[in-house]
Amino acid sequence: MTQLIPQLLDEAAGKRVLCVGDVMLDRYVYGVVDRVSPEAPVPVLRKTETVEMPGGAANVARNLAALGLQTIMLGCIGDDEAGQQLDGLLRSHPQIESRLVSASNILTVVKSRFVASTQQLLRVDTESSRADIGPASAVIVSAIEKMAKDVSVIIVSDYAKGCITPAVFAACVAASRLNQIPLLVDPKSRDFSIYAGASLIKPNASELAAAANREARSDQQVEDALRLLSKEVPGTDIVVTRAGKGMSWLAGDSIAHVPGKARQVFDVSGAGDTSMAALAAALAAGASLSSAVELAVIASGLAVGKSGTATVTADEIRDADAQARHMQAAVLLETDDISDQVRRWRSAGLRVGFTNGCFDILHPGHLSLLEQAKARCDRLVVAINSDASVKRLKGPSRPVNTEGDRARLLAGLSAVDAVTRFDEDTPAEIISRLMPDLLVKGGDYTIDQIVGAETVKAAGGDVFIVPLVDGQSTTGIIARSKA
Repeated sequence: MTQLIPQLLDEAAGKRVLCVGDVMLDRYVYGVVDRVSPEAPVPVLRKTETVEMPGGAANVARNLAALGLQTIMLGCIGDDEAGQQLDGLLRSHPQIESRLVSASNILTVVKSRFVASTQQLLRVDTESSRADIGPASAVIVSAIEKMAKDVSVIIVSDYAKGCITPAVFAACVAASRLNQIPLLVDPKSRDFSIYAGASLIKPNASELAAAANREARSDQQVEDALRLLSKEVPGTDIVVTRAGKGMSWLAGDSIAHVPGKARQVFDVSGAGDTSMAALAAALAAGASLSSAVELAVIASGLAVGKSGTATVTADEIRDADAQARHMQAAVLLETDDISDQVRRWRSAGLRVGFTNGCFDILHPGHLSLLEQAKARCDRLVVAINSDASVKRLKGPSRPVNTEGDRARLLAGLSAVDAVTRFDEDTPAEIISRLMPDLLVKGGDYTIDQIVGAETVKAAGGDVFIVPLVDGQSTTGIIARSKA
């Protein structure tokens, strides 16, 4: 049973987490572009502000702290000004214990992003060409052995910058087993076998595809990749983040998918760190993997709606969860609500489908229509005729079921993502407002008879006609019931 999000956050607050990994300094140079350089065809950024914050593994620590957890940050920095800045930023946070180890033979990793409004123009990375933390590795191993005794979870955040040596990872595995606590890994290597011994590995879709050497776009492709990679790390759960499509995970022989809570995307920087922090927070609270993934989906959805390497607070998650539950309770979405939802889906790069009808008495023909429609889009909106509209079209004895009941039945189907209504005799107005990417109708229509077809096609969308299922119609069902 999925644990309630507010309760989970309350139980996670105050837990201690050890985060080991590649830390870096994220620098954002904000400005305005109002001309092109006379020296070359490039924009001129007039700088207005520079912001620096902990990045990489250190951003995981920031997110853990924002969720109310106490975090020990263990990593390696260069003996340079950037390293001192990064260490100072971490130490200034009351819920982060900075245990960064300085190495004179490397540079602190700095990622400098140049941004005009919300558009990132350029990123400049400063780092050692071949990082070798040398003696610092032994210091980190010793620290892991001591600090793991007093934490609920260990996180390894591998950005392939040199901190996660074989000895460091082996120490994390040994500490996890000795103290019987979960070990979570955010991987960079394509070879997942090097993370054997982890409790959970969290790649994104691109990393999953690279590791499996195959595409991982559709649910089925992701499932195939997960089963293939699970052979390299037997006994390890794998959770894959899929941007607007949500998350999928493998635990044992079972695979599950959680759709994303799509939001307007401003910046994906650090969203993976946010999801890792949320997973760790949930597991530190003793939650199930299902509950942990649900929390991570909400948190990462909030993160991409912010500019820069952002953190997400526990209160923000509570508010988002409450809003989602309110929307879920309101099964029949009003026009403004469905318009906002479609806009968020489209901003997340999702293909939105639309179909409409009375759907008075659900039958196999309806299910065929909805399933075939959903197979051709990421999110499907169903618009039903209001009770008044049905009466005008079908007569005073209809509808058999009220619009509220019809909406509840449709919303309970896995193919349907949202239900709205229209009071007019045709859906022309709501189609023009939503402007779906795909318009679907049943085979009793020809394309020139489908309301909204020209509007959708003119905007670059598609129209699909689903063949009818023989002998299936609401009118026929009502007639047979009276015979």
